[in-house]
Amino acid sequence: MKKAILFAAFVSLSFASFARAEEQTRETADARLRHAGEVLQEVMAAPDKGIPEEVLHHAKCIAVVPHLIKGGFVFGAEGGRGVATCRTATGWSAPAFFSITGGNWGLQIGVEGIDLVMVFQGDTGMRRLVASKFEIGADASVAAGPVGRHASADTDWKMNAEILTYSRAKGVFAGVTLNGAAVRRDDDSTDAFYGHEIPTRDILTGQVAPPPGSRAFLDSIREAKAQSASTE
Repeated sequence: MKKAILFAAFVSLSFASFARAEEQTRETADARLRHAGEVLQEVMAAPDKGIPEEVLHHAKCIAVVPHLIKGGFVFGAEGGRGVATCRTATGWSAPAFFSITGGNWGLQIGVEGIDLVMVFQGDTGMRRLVASKFEIGADASVAAGPVGRHASADTDWKMNAEILTYSRAKGVFAGVTLNGAAVRRDDDSTDAFYGHEIPTRDILTGQVAPPPGSRAFLDSIREAKAQSASTE
């Protein structure tokens, strides 16, 4: 009898812990969307030090990993979780969640609070993200993106890389290389945010309606794109 009571208590605690973990994951996904939108808003607020207008104008997909790391010594051993959206015939797609780990990040040692932005160019780069399982540098070419209000006319940023990458640390925004980093679908966050399993392809190709919780993030994408178009 005592064993049965203990077992029942264990099961109850396990289900309670699972429920809290699920709620925590959903809250984390919501917070990630908000933070990603804030990153883009802050970048566009200082265009002379951010992503050039031409880069945003030609973007097929935009991915943001807010607060990729908070402290630490070897950034290459770390990773983070982000959110991405792709351009569709009717606008920007619903957000897809992903994780990014490993690789040679080439960032400063001991920096707190790294924000990462990846701009996917052309159909090939978009297909890599839609596949939701690839290695940067091996499966998709990558380059540190140009910085400033306008991309210099003599740069080859449009031709030589499928992905342009940027990092921001302590207010400084600069291009960064991510060779060897693995990008994978974030199953936990996707299931928690949408309530059930949905293929990344369906999300990023516009087959899934953006949930209300993604509005702030998608608004920041549209605003960034509108600002770049208005200054061309």
